Amino acid sequence: MTENPDEDDSALFREAVRDVRPKGPSEHITLSGRRLSTLPRFREADDRQVMRELLEEPDELFESGDTLSYRADGIQDSVFRKLRRGQYRIEKELDLHGLNRDRAREAVSQFLALCQDQDLRCVRIIHGKGNGSPNSGPVIKSLLDGWLRKRRDVLAFCSARQVDGGTGAVYALLRRRGGPA
Repeated sequence: MTENPDEDDSALFREAVRDVRPKGPSEHITLSGRRLSTLPRFREADDRQVMRELLEEPDELFESGDTLSYRADGIQDSVFRKLRRGQYRIEKELDLHGLNRDRAREAVSQFLALCQDQDLRCVRIIHGKGNGSPNSGPVIKSLLDGWLRKRRDVLAFCSARQVDGGTGAVYALLRRRGGPA
């Protein structure tokens, strides 16, 4: 027996792995020389589906003073009450004033995607009261109601408090990034 037990262990290990050779690349994994996307696999398809749905006209039209309100299944009363009272910190906002329906739809889609990427929870979207819409009332407000209801990343929304825009804006509560469906 040698004086240093570590040398015995090292010698035994070298003897045990003497015939071991590095394994070559697996035949089952092929990257075909293309760069892999860092985006979730179905995100683009989901975004295209949302855009198709957003093109549909809303079933109901709102008046200028009507409040908007929606909450997905499973949202607790206390959470929705806090949202209605404006008790969540607004982390980002989007102002749709002056945009037509196509630009507004694109702006909302991009805004919510950015918020999802930044893992924001509560945002405000200012849609206006439709005072600049001749004879038709608040067009963007009606459309926004439908757009937000169809988004899987929107858990709830409601008209804002008077100091935050009242019936011309909404608070939206967003799903955590990677949260349950």
